Amino acid sequence: MSRLGYLFAEGFRGIFKHGFMSFASVTIIMACLIIMGSVSLLSVNIDALVGDLEDQNEIVAFVDEDLDDSAAAALQGTILSLDNVNTSQFITRDAAMDKFMSNYDTSLMEGIDSSVFRHRYVIQLNDIANMAQTKRDLEDIPGIVKVNAHLDYAESFIAIRNIITIVSLVLIAMLVFVSFFIMSNTIKLATYSRREEIAIMKMVGASNGFIRFPFVVEGLILGLLGSLLAFVLQWGLYNALCNRLMSSFHVGFLNLVPFGAVSRIVLVGFVGVGVLVGAFGGINAIRNYLKV
Repeated sequence: MSRLGYLFAEGFRGIFKHGFMSFASVTIIMACLIIMGSVSLLSVNIDALVGDLEDQNEIVAFVDEDLDDSAAAALQGTILSLDNVNTSQFITRDAAMDKFMSNYDTSLMEGIDSSVFRHRYVIQLNDIANMAQTKRDLEDIPGIVKVNAHLDYAESFIAIRNIITIVSLVLIAMLVFVSFFIMSNTIKLATYSRREEIAIMKMVGASNGFIRFPFVVEGLILGLLGSLLAFVLQWGLYNALCNRLMSSFHVGFLNLVPFGAVSRIVLVGFVGVGVLVGAFGGINAIRNYLKV
């Protein structure tokens, strides 16, 4: 226990002994995490926006005009039983005519009655990636004569979502690697002045683990401190940007994801990345000095 206490004390002492390098390490971790977090939050908001657009991409299934009102309404259960159907709204001929008339000058539509319209179902899907299959399933239902589905829009939304996901993952992976590389080299600069001390400890029989442990503790603390500070700054920057965007006339229609909805995930991600980068950075920093 005394040896463990000594190793932890050495780790803490190293942070204050090399104050400038410790400050530089924390600052670098903060900067990389904030950039990584900003990219992730941008991806989350774009994904949410694409999701909203997906919800507006509806399928309309028209009912055979020979079916009466009760028979047309009875198709609701069959439609909802399809795997990819989320909601289904039955719209009568009269309701369809009223909606149509509300979009045009009624004086131009004299003589038109509800008989020229068909009963229909407005359908929302669980996943637009399966829109084509759902369209075929709806067309196979007896009583459904036509299905309108914007397959081109669905494919575009899917492509956008996939590109955003891939780009975000690549950027996050690059930032984690850059953080590790910079952190490792920053700690390596701090250990350069202690290379003779490490060499002496190695020569008198100290194990690699005994020598390495204080540097791991130092990296862990710096990584944890940097991640917590980055989380606080990310929170403030994100809320300030959201308030600015929401108050803007041009983007007032956007429904941005509140930070509170993702704060726990961001905190865990920041702490996890910061601690791992700090620990592995500390291990990698003294690797060459252990070769005595």
